Amino acid sequence: MRRSLLPALVACVLLGTGCTGQGGTNTNTASTPDLTQVGGLTGGVFQVGARRPVPALSGQTLEGRQLDLGSLRGKVLVVNFWASWCAPCRAEARNLNAVYAATKSLGVEFVGIDIKDDKTAAQAFDRTKKVPYPSLFDQDGSLLLRFRGQAPQSPPTTIIVDRQGRVAARFLHAVTENELMGPVQVLARESA
Repeated sequence: MRRSLLPALVACVLLGTGCTGQGGTNTNTASTPDLTQVGGLTGGVFQVGARRPVPALSGQTLEGRQLDLGSLRGKVLVVNFWASWCAPCRAEARNLNAVYAATKSLGVEFVGIDIKDDKTAAQAFDRTKKVPYPSLFDQDGSLLLRFRGQAPQSPPTTIIVDRQGRVAARFLHAVTENELMGPVQVLARESA
């Protein structure tokens, strides 16, 4: 009897670590030794030699326009993977909006990638949260799959791309304004 309960218990624990209303934080950087802490915050900036290129991504935004992330090369790019059904995504939206407003003048761009979502619900999320930047609509998850090991297992996840088009930082949880601001400012100061 006990042996049959163990797999169920393990499955429950694993499922509980995904997208939850608590906005859990992954503070384990031991599995990513190339990360350096910025201001003692969770997440961090990858050392230059450990940065991997962002895959070529293009698609249709929630507004129906075509967007190619390659057109943003030379700028620091914050990419947030989200979904309207994800409670931590709803909670972090104001933080992303605040960092966007504070860093736009530094040459920083933001793009959302709405994954596995209903388009009408995603558009309502954008309107309600007053998201000022575009989001690619990735209903089938195909854009997400191109990130191979750099992107989320579940939303929310935020990555920061340096001016050379490489993944420079990654957060596997809902970000706070302060947590995101430090790495964005560090990367904005790097030369192209």
